Amino acid sequence: MKLTTDVERRTDGFRARVRWTDPSTHKRVGRVAHVRSSEEVEEFFEQMRAATETGADTTITLTDYAATIGDRWQRGLDPTSTADLYDTGLRLRVLPALGHVRVAKITAGMIDRTIDAWEAEHSASTIKNSIAPLVRVLDEAVRDDIISINPAKHRARRNLGKHVTHTTGALRQYALPDLATLRKLATACGEVHQSYSDHVMLAALLAARGSEVAGLKVGDVDWENHIVWIRRQHYPGKGGLVIKQTKGRRDRPVPMLDALEPVLERLTKDKKPDDPLLRGPRGGVLTTATVRDATRWDDLVAGLNLTGLTRHGLRHTGATWMADAGIALHVLQEILGHQSIETTKGYLHPDHRHLAEAARQANQFLSKAPQRKDSSRRDGPRL
Repeated sequence: MKLTTDVERRTDGFRARVRWTDPSTHKRVGRVAHVRSSEEVEEFFEQMRAATETGADTTITLTDYAATIGDRWQRGLDPTSTADLYDTGLRLRVLPALGHVRVAKITAGMIDRTIDAWEAEHSASTIKNSIAPLVRVLDEAVRDDIISINPAKHRARRNLGKHVTHTTGALRQYALPDLATLRKLATACGEVHQSYSDHVMLAALLAARGSEVAGLKVGDVDWENHIVWIRRQHYPGKGGLVIKQTKGRRDRPVPMLDALEPVLERLTKDKKPDDPLLRGPRGGVLTTATVRDATRWDDLVAGLNLTGLTRHGLRHTGATWMADAGIALHVLQEILGHQSIETTKGYLHPDHRHLAEAARQANQFLSKAPQRKDSSRRDGPRL
């Protein structure tokens, strides 16, 4: 492809332009760059010449590149949930912050500064849903030979959650202090409708996510073994409500606590195994957003001096109480469905009380163990 170039000197630098005839449309098209030095002019021209040989336009901006590849970067994502969240992050945060920058000019430091700005305004989950699509789009740029390495890959680790280690006790701060406080909260929600009270009790005492509570069926309550099985999620996704596996993609058994039994008895009475365990006032699925809006959650928890408590804090509550009860760490990991036991450790008490309990149990065992008598003991070493 033959290129024509021209340069115009300006007070703040140079205006460099490259033009060519599109072989498909036979129309005359071009690209313009505003640069500060003659060296940058030559760099721009060289990049455009290289693009005619490789087909990779190294001068393209992130916004233009994202438009060019369409939804190719979404390959392998769940279209009902993850893909939609990532697409929102790309449109609302990534492109407004970095879309004007050429893909080849995006650096790790530039991405770091962007993440720092996001952390001052957005939650960790929102940041994750913004960085993940950036990583994926730049992965495509690597495949297209526009860049050689992805500068977002390792800068995103702290927010993508794959390499984050929760320190002991880190997650306890989000939990309710005791059962009396939980019942007080449930009663306040029940004044709006009983289903909201039941949602609070189920989420806390099963240490379950709101979407998992919404997915419970009557048959998931195993009265014989006093277990409730967490088998699915039910939540709003792209195109409507979605039913899918749990986050860990496996069924989880949760012990049935005494405080939850009356709630389960009432919710399962005269129902079939495939019936939903809990539904809202009008028979619809109770999402965490529904509970928030219907109960005016923020005002309600503030009135109970629980400011800052989120619906997901109910799951943290149950997990914290189970950890304090002395449930073995590997069992707690199974109950919560964590892939990494490091995440589960975030619910342990930060002091050494669990070690003291371990010592007590060991001492109790040793005190009961019969002393062994060896009549064949010798004074000297055995050969």
